[in-house]
Amino acid sequence: VQLQASGGGLVQPGGSLRLSCAPDNRYTMAWFRQAPGKEREFVAAIRRRDNAKYYEASVKGRFTISRDNARNTVYLQMNGLEPEDTAVYYCAVSHNNGIISSQIRDPNEYDDWGQGTLVTVSS
Repeated sequence: VQLQASGGGLVQPGGSLRLSCAPDNRYTMAWFRQAPGKEREFVAAIRRRDNAKYYEASVKGRFTISRDNARNTVYLQMNGLEPEDTAVYYCAVSHNNGIISSQIRDPNEYDDWGQGTLVTVSS
């Protein structure tokens, strides 16, 4: 089933957005982003077996990843957005049930990807 990401848009610096990705099917899910001219980078992940959460250093304390099992959806709540957060955001799923901390930031560990949703932070 194709992952569907949504919730992107234009927001002023300091503003908030919430991205959604479905279906998560309770697997390990992650958000990555890619800014123009840059490589895709890890943003956040939530692991299947223990719901442990991982964040890229620059978003820790501003972004929160969560899942809603009833809606089969993973969210990325983004607060305190900065122009440097401007990028296309992708959700991804890993079917590796044994994924460990050292792997979770590696895009090669993820099997399926959503189409991306654009987040633009600008005044």
